[in-house]
Amino acid sequence: MKIILFCQNPYAFGILEPVMQVLKEKNHEYLWFLTENLREKFPFPEERHTFDLEELVNYESDAIFCPGNEVPHYLRGVKTQVFHGLAGEKKGHFKIRHYFDLYLTQGPYFTRRFNRLKRRHRNFEVMETGWPKLDIYGKDAKKYEAEKKRLLEQHKASKIILYAPTFSPSLTSAPALRGEIERLSENNEYLILIKFHDLMAPGVIDTYRKLAENRENVILEKEPNIVKFLLMADLMISDTSSVVYEFLLLDKPVITFRNNSELILWDDSKEYSGLTGKVEQNLTRDLFKKDRQLIIENYHPYNDGKSAERMVNAVEDYIERNGVPERRKLPLLRRKKINRMFKRKKKRFRL
Repeated sequence: MKIILFCQNPYAFGILEPVMQVLKEKNHEYLWFLTENLREKFPFPEERHTFDLEELVNYESDAIFCPGNEVPHYLRGVKTQVFHGLAGEKKGHFKIRHYFDLYLTQGPYFTRRFNRLKRRHRNFEVMETGWPKLDIYGKDAKKYEAEKKRLLEQHKASKIILYAPTFSPSLTSAPALRGEIERLSENNEYLILIKFHDLMAPGVIDTYRKLAENRENVILEKEPNIVKFLLMADLMISDTSSVVYEFLLLDKPVITFRNNSELILWDDSKEYSGLTGKVEQNLTRDLFKKDRQLIIENYHPYNDGKSAERMVNAVEDYIERNGVPERRKLPLLRRKKINRMFKRKKKRFRL
């Protein structure tokens, strides 16, 4: 098979890297596609990649793995949605935009919802595979233990607290929690790692950068892949972010502020206060440990580290049964939108 790994945002790299490794093991050919905003951020410069849509057209792929919401309909191949998060309550997660032939779901909760949509629309397939970004949980969950130990010793701390808010202005806790994070940092037993979303407002980042400059036990992290910090942290603070679920799947406590999930099975507060007490309580008592099991069972029950392998197998199976689609049929307005988003340089695409 010839595969395109389609990237529009930096988070795609951590999701698609395990897929790339499986493609290598199976001796499939692959090509990374990067939008211009990723030119300086691509972590695998030695891998074959392109910024040119015409090269993708000429590549004549058999399948396209896409963690984002859009993919050009005119590209050859099974357009495969692999998702960029686990927050099913976020607006648009279950929105059918008609760009994809195949949805590869993370767990039973997502599979049930997309199967209902499949019965309504009848123009795509759904297969449950697990999510490749979390394969490391099953394969190498202790990968950063030595680094964690070194950091704790260096800062004379006993616990790592991760603050990972979302960027959306209507959902983020970052502006309101600035003072609470500063008060939490007064306890030198805590090493606080702050990991912002790539799209976080620069002004918000600046206020936390100043805090990190003045507190030795506060670190503003720049590494793009958050999985490293999820694995190292003992507790996470967030809001309405997909990383809440990624952290819960490690069976560790989470504190959120004004989370809008329909089913909250962790410590959530509707007021931006009392953070220090909540951290202490969750680290010592962990009252939500039993509740987390429901999230694990429904959102991502796979702990074998083989979700990427199942994804590649699912695409192979789809092609064996259906062949390779030359393009995706779309309504006129959808085609116009894609043509605006992904402008071809060498020739104007005829609708």
